[in-house]
Amino acid sequence: MIRKELHIFFAALVFYTKIRAPKSIILTQEHFPASARYFPLMGWIVGGLSALLYWGCCLVLPHAVSILISMLLSILITGGLHEDGLADTCDGFGGGWSKEKIVSIMKDSATGVFGVIGIVMLLLLKFSVLSESVPEQLPFLLIAAHSLSRFIAISFMYTHTYARTDDTSKSKSVAKQMSGSDLFIALITGLAPLLLFNNVLVLLVMIPLLLTKWLLGRYFNKWIGGYTGDCLGATQQISELVFYIVMLISPWKYI
Repeated sequence: MIRKELHIFFAALVFYTKIRAPKSIILTQEHFPASARYFPLMGWIVGGLSALLYWGCCLVLPHAVSILISMLLSILITGGLHEDGLADTCDGFGGGWSKEKIVSIMKDSATGVFGVIGIVMLLLLKFSVLSESVPEQLPFLLIAAHSLSRFIAISFMYTHTYARTDDTSKSKSVAKQMSGSDLFIALITGLAPLLLFNNVLVLLVMIPLLLTKWLLGRYFNKWIGGYTGDCLGATQQISELVFYIVMLISPWKYI
């Protein structure tokens, strides 16, 4: 059982990041569908490494420069997987007026004007909000934001229907209805970094995050009848930004 879970964890690592599994770990197709439950745990890794780099850079560089470098690292670790999903989603929903057209545009590897605008604006907003955050708190914000936003995104696999069934889908290997136990594991690992904060009221951040998911879910259902892998990437990016904004304006933002 432990060995199987270890393989599933490394399947998640390989699928959701650019980090490779040890050569002794032999992954097969059967390991990938269950790997979604460890998606928030990937947020620990991405957020943790970004936080560590930010802290190190702050020793010799200004706050703003350290933030940009940590943001760059988070993109490099995932290979821009979620940013690419956001860009494709912006292009698809911005340029399509039917399910077939929207999905067709999202499948196109080229990035259009809506995608470029979406990526640029989101990254600028992230940087702006993080620049206003308390430096001592920022490492904890990064870890919590990356893990919790991934839980919000992956929960679509439990509550919504996958909108694509063709073999060209990038998420085909992990797209399946999530079980209750998988959702529970994702929830626990997604919420755990909130323990880094010393105020139980920080849990209230779930309200705007769940509202964000509800609004996105309604929008996705209206136009394509469910979600795609690109929609999950967009949800993760938007939820991460919402988390930063809520934490910035909330009374518990100081540790």
